[in-house]
Amino acid sequence: MHTVRTARFAAAYALLHAGADIGDHLVQSDHCARIKGATDAAPVQVLDDDGRVIATHGTAAGRRACALHCLTYTGTQAAALLLGARALGLRLRPGPVAAALAISGLTHFAIDRRVPGGLLERFADATGKGAFYRLADHGINGAARMDAACHHGFETLAAAILAR
Repeated sequence: MHTVRTARFAAAYALLHAGADIGDHLVQSDHCARIKGATDAAPVQVLDDDGRVIATHGTAAGRRACALHCLTYTGTQAAALLLGARALGLRLRPGPVAAALAISGLTHFAIDRRVPGGLLERFADATGKGAFYRLADHGINGAARMDAACHHGFETLAAAILAR
């Protein structure tokens, strides 16, 4: 019985992780990637080829962009999970699948909505990792690495739910 759960966990994690990577880096639109952190206090400007401002995005647009990204991200994870499970003969129940995808999608929004003073930045500061969070030098982006680590942790939780 434990061998089946272990195999289900490993397969579910691999499929969720692949879907996450594809959803985050291949499916996410450039618009969502640039705008999802916009706030009224820290707006994101879109420039034309000549460097002129053609649009300014604030909080509402940032939330919409992040929500759209999380929908496509979770949809990509769902497709990877369901297609992969079918190919592997992995039987997954609808309830745990829905719970796993909800955990992944909702936490993804909370983590990816990287606004000044946002959840991930506050976590970094509270745990003494603020300097790493703000690091953007020597080929390292601390905020992006912390973002990925949080996503991987929640993917693991989601896979554990699927393995039960």
